[in-house]
Amino acid sequence: MKRIIAIVAGGDSSEHDVSLRSAQGIYSFMDKDLYECYIIEIKGQAWTVNMTDGSMIPVNKADFTFEKDGRTIRPDFAYITIHGAPGENGIIQGYFDLIHMPYSTSSVLVESLTFNKYFLNQFLKAFNVRIADSILIRHGKENEWTDEDIIERIGLPCFIKPSNDGSSFGVSKVNKPEELRPAIAKAMKEDCQVMIESFINGREITCGCYKTRTESRVFPITEVVSKNEFFDYDAKYNGAVEEITPARISPQTASRVSRLTSEIYDILGCEGIIRIDYILTGTDGEEDINLLEINTTPGMTATSFIPQQIRAAGLNIGNVLSSIIENKF
Repeated sequence: MKRIIAIVAGGDSSEHDVSLRSAQGIYSFMDKDLYECYIIEIKGQAWTVNMTDGSMIPVNKADFTFEKDGRTIRPDFAYITIHGAPGENGIIQGYFDLIHMPYSTSSVLVESLTFNKYFLNQFLKAFNVRIADSILIRHGKENEWTDEDIIERIGLPCFIKPSNDGSSFGVSKVNKPEELRPAIAKAMKEDCQVMIESFINGREITCGCYKTRTESRVFPITEVVSKNEFFDYDAKYNGAVEEITPARISPQTASRVSRLTSEIYDILGCEGIIRIDYILTGTDGEEDINLLEINTTPGMTATSFIPQQIRAAGLNIGNVLSSIIENKF
């Protein structure tokens, strides 16, 4: 019998609709000879199976079952593609742990840690990963740091972003002192913790990776050339970016980036597919590799980075998804 796969999408962040597009991508990539697939949309307390005919079936949150044609269906596996809460911060993973259902992503602890950019950065510094200097500002304590203190510590330009978020919403590049407070307020609309981060001027790249009991794959690196001032939402989702795979970097640098990506995967104890974003600075071939962030449920539309990298590696994406699923059985 075919395994039943729930592709879990939606969520409660600003990337709800983007997540649904990733779900459609994953659905199209899945090997239908092996799997019976359903897209399950989560939004707050509303959990529904989105059927191909446009109908919607409610999901029983007690055991993640639903009724279809007089049959009670309980998925065998959850492929999580929620960008942001509750899929990228450990919450939905905790639910699946409680009902004993295997899933595609890292554990509760890893998801929670990687979702908080500030805490992740402090953790990885202990492993000599290069990280931009940053400070954390919490809601209600915005005035603990004066504008002068922020500029003295972080400098200008700088980035202000929600600390707990999986998207580009609420992110600002600040060039002038008078832009600091509006940018902090903008980020606070997305999260109660805001990170102010030093600007690193360099070449942006991103590298995907997954591992199973029998495989360890680091994908070809993508160079990200934004047509905007930085890789914001418009660049990410509306095509205002040039994505070059493999990246135009030296073989030596590509090898070091691949090795670092694999090492970070192991340091954190990741599972499933992750994607790590970096900034390269310095002389070609001898660049410093600066970590930007880790994406544990990366975009999976046909044009997203990971499908691009899988194709560039000469792999079949359906086989990659099958490897991730079968690794949990």
